[in-house]
Amino acid sequence: MIRLIALDIDGTLLDSHGNIPEANREAIGRAQEMGIDIVLATGRRYDFARAIFETLPGPLTLILSNGAIVKTREGETRMRSLLPREMARRVLESALDHREAAAVIFDRPLEGQVVFEKVDWEHPRHAPFFHANRPFISEVRPLEDALTEDPVQVMFTGRCAEMRALFAHLNGGALYSTALTEYVHRDFSLVDVVKAGCSKGATLRAWSARCGVGREEVMAIGDNLNDLEMLEYAGVPVLMDNALQELKDRGWALTASNDEAGVARAIETLVLENVS
Repeated sequence: MIRLIALDIDGTLLDSHGNIPEANREAIGRAQEMGIDIVLATGRRYDFARAIFETLPGPLTLILSNGAIVKTREGETRMRSLLPREMARRVLESALDHREAAAVIFDRPLEGQVVFEKVDWEHPRHAPFFHANRPFISEVRPLEDALTEDPVQVMFTGRCAEMRALFAHLNGGALYSTALTEYVHRDFSLVDVVKAGCSKGATLRAWSARCGVGREEVMAIGDNLNDLEMLEYAGVPVLMDNALQELKDRGWALTASNDEAGVARAIETLVLENVS
């Protein structure tokens, strides 16, 4: 019996226009009424996810920044795993060619959460993110000078091919962990560097244990590479039909696409029908 459902946000809970299909919202509400815990697991920060989770019913747990932070929907921090600042400095210095696309993310209120060396507010690819996060963005030159405390992560953005190459270059083994998120249809990718051992999957495992929920009682739904460890951990892993082919090759259960309310279909067929 499923007691916890972990949901990715972008490409999973949200449709391709960035909206939550009403069927997804209703299915989540029905699951909550049955006592099932809902966990949103995302690469987003708390404030960047707020507009999404505030439209959902009931209590929620938020696994943020690819596993580095766990908060309640009210913003109370339950778990936190920060990247040592000297390791963040080392990452920045090893990726000088990507300095324009680099940001350091902190667990702070308002301004200074996201620090760039320089912000091009009219950048054709990044302008929507910049403007959506304007209250939280600041500039520090050189970027290493922003490391006055341990950050949540170092983030790089760019085209898929260059981010794949950067991901391979930054594979730090025991020094730190990296997460790659690809949106092939937009030719846009993110590489996040977080504390060693940190991932959506590792944090979901730790949170489930804290809640007394066994692995076989966890369902996870995702679509992207940064969901891989979360899906591997879950007793019931489910992929969106729009998931990357690399994940589909794993042979896990498939639901409908994010534009067809695939989250709702998975919850209804794999959870609610087995309870009623």
